[in-house]
Amino acid sequence: MLIVTLSSLRARWVSLVGTFVALGLGVALIATMGLGLASTLAAPQQHPERLAGAVVVVRGADELRVPSRIGVRVQPLTQPQAVPEALAKNLANLGTVVADRSFPVRVDGKDAELVGHPWPVAGFGGNRIVAGHEPRTATEIAMVADPALVGRQIEVRTPTGRAVFTLAAALAPVSYEKAVFFSENAAAEISPRIDNLVVHAPAEAVQAAVAGTPGIQVLTGDDRRRADPDPDRDREALIAMNALLGTAGGVTTFVSVFVVASTFAYAVAQRRREIGLMRTAGATPRQVRRTMLAEAGAVGVVASAAGCALGSHGAPWLGEILVDERLAPSWFTIGDYQWPYHVAFWTGLIVALAGVAVSTVRAGRIRPTEALREASVDTRAMTLGRWIFGAGLLATGLGMLCWRLLSDPGDALHRKTYTTQPMLLITAIALLAPILVGPLTRLIAWLPAQLSGATGMLMRENASAGVRRTAAVAAPVLVTVALAGSLLGATATINAAKAAEIRTQIAADLIVDGTSLDESAVAAVRRVPGAKVMTSASSALYTLEEGVALIRSDAQAVDPETLAAVRHLPVRAGRISDLDDQSIVVNEEWAVHTVGRQVTVWLGDGTERSLRVVAVLATGTGSNGVYVTGHNAGGAVVDHIELSWRPGTDVSAGEAAVRSALRSSGAQVQTRAEWLTEQLPASGRQTTVGYLVVLGIALTYTGIAVANTMVMATSDRVRDLAVLRLAGATKRQVLLLVMAESLTMVAVGAVLGVLATLVNLLGIWGALGALSVWTAIVVPWQILGLTLVACAVVALLATLAPTIGAMRTRPVELAGTKE
Repeated sequence: MLIVTLSSLRARWVSLVGTFVALGLGVALIATMGLGLASTLAAPQQHPERLAGAVVVVRGADELRVPSRIGVRVQPLTQPQAVPEALAKNLANLGTVVADRSFPVRVDGKDAELVGHPWPVAGFGGNRIVAGHEPRTATEIAMVADPALVGRQIEVRTPTGRAVFTLAAALAPVSYEKAVFFSENAAAEISPRIDNLVVHAPAEAVQAAVAGTPGIQVLTGDDRRRADPDPDRDREALIAMNALLGTAGGVTTFVSVFVVASTFAYAVAQRRREIGLMRTAGATPRQVRRTMLAEAGAVGVVASAAGCALGSHGAPWLGEILVDERLAPSWFTIGDYQWPYHVAFWTGLIVALAGVAVSTVRAGRIRPTEALREASVDTRAMTLGRWIFGAGLLATGLGMLCWRLLSDPGDALHRKTYTTQPMLLITAIALLAPILVGPLTRLIAWLPAQLSGATGMLMRENASAGVRRTAAVAAPVLVTVALAGSLLGATATINAAKAAEIRTQIAADLIVDGTSLDESAVAAVRRVPGAKVMTSASSALYTLEEGVALIRSDAQAVDPETLAAVRHLPVRAGRISDLDDQSIVVNEEWAVHTVGRQVTVWLGDGTERSLRVVAVLATGTGSNGVYVTGHNAGGAVVDHIELSWRPGTDVSAGEAAVRSALRSSGAQVQTRAEWLTEQLPASGRQTTVGYLVVLGIALTYTGIAVANTMVMATSDRVRDLAVLRLAGATKRQVLLLVMAESLTMVAVGAVLGVLATLVNLLGIWGALGALSVWTAIVVPWQILGLTLVACAVVALLATLAPTIGAMRTRPVELAGTKE
């Protein structure tokens, strides 16, 4: 049996190389993505930065802890609590205490917003003076600047308004933030709130002193990073990376398994005549299956091992791409893990064996004369198993799509859903492709077949007769087109729906954005004649759903009297005008969304409240959040103003008055059109580049698979082409025929891919409609066109190369070639 296996492999070296390439590259992709994914599972230990020089740091509560049936549920607070002034005085009895305060600062001539601190905390974070001296008076500051500017007057905006300060010191830059330091007294006047306390005393004594104050934290060691500007940035960066590479791994594994299985199955289908001869010579079905499985095992082991070796070199390259494209933090590297290699190796080997096993079950049962007869024309490409699995996957995919539309349409808008949903439909269509290939081929080839000459007719008959060959070539094209269309089309359609939703809801004439609009600026805008002003403060609310899940919801604290004048909200029940300090407006996603019901919430600073539901909004695309009044803002400050004009108001004069009132605040004043242009959702750079990386890798592999399958298919037809030459066809006619057949098979795959794309996008469109957001389906035709052109070019090159090589041999010699 081993001798027969090795002899067969030598005789069918083209098929051997084709299956080896498909499997090796597939395993390499799985190993590469597995190594990348494994490297995102654990973030490096993030050490303290801003207060790294402090021994003990006392901080207010920055987490909400709520008891539940299954233990304490924890969520980070949107507005961490301050350290009480009384506690600071008590701790001063233990040793020196330094109060740390943080507040937004904008310096004249700098676009970016900076952060202000008192000078006494500067030394704990490694801030170093390169010129000048520390701020000593209420009118002096220190910041990163050109040393030549020391002594200059600088206009600075703080939460208390604009003022002119003298640059007392130029500082060396630090990596973790851009800060402006004020004298201790000036910082306390600007921001009375104490964010942290640095205490020069033993940690045990500090712990005992704060024991009676709930929520207060005593931070030592690496826990001091909780006082940094972004204490969990490394972990959060890896969470985003994990999601990206998880999606990429799922897509590439699906593509790899799909292509490898179809390639091995096609390789077996090419050998029907050989199987018939083996059966005629007396081989039993079991012997046939053992021979095929032995060959697949030999190729599978070597190709999988080669794929793992290739993946070990591809993973670092992937890591460099992710860092260069700013999808990963600068410190991200691929770690040394073993389990991705095991997953990739055994997945590749099992898929190869399974692809061959399924095909050889039917091949081994065919009688010898049947196998020889079926070697010329595909008469029974659809087996019972293919019918069962194809119809089952199609029913499952469509059934899940309908179930989501009826039960939870919002789930269809999640990335994990619209990434995995296409895989079911693509696999189902690929399994059922032999049913569709014949009619599609005849439809696509109908017009060429009407032209004079026999080329068009031969193209149609060859492509429709070789159902297995056409389906095998169309499969990679189907995957390529369907994935590109479904993933990019889904994000584009959802973004278009979000944009339409925002355009419908925003009715304000002027919109003002600012990190912290002080009371004087807001009051000045309210005094503008004819203006209906709504202020908004971004915050969050927390609810304990079903007694076990602590859920965070974005909330806006607004003016209920003017909310309806500047926003057209999709109210499903109740009235927006009923909103007051004891009530709340929720959306349909909330567990409690019945008008009149009481709901227990925790505000952004952790304060517990019981509020009455007065209105319920449609869920929409997820941007319809929660509305409360400023009384329930949880310490959030106004950061947004929307303004509309009463009838008869001089709009030009009013707009000028608003801009004049806010000129000193540094806030950005925009018209509705300007704001919409800037704010309308589009795929973020990271999302776009991430999808391009994922699709680029997957589509490159499927492009190689197209070339691989075309070479296998064309090499298998050498004798057929020789017969055409002997029948009188010229070399040019043969080349035109194979080119036309290749383009036809690519077109069949493209049509099937577009069909899968449209079904998936119709599901997205239906989910949006169920959420009361109607928008047009966005099909990325340009991307699909480029993808189709690329597949066509690859298919033509892969067809012409072996065909031209074969025509260098005399037709008589090729026609007599034995398999």
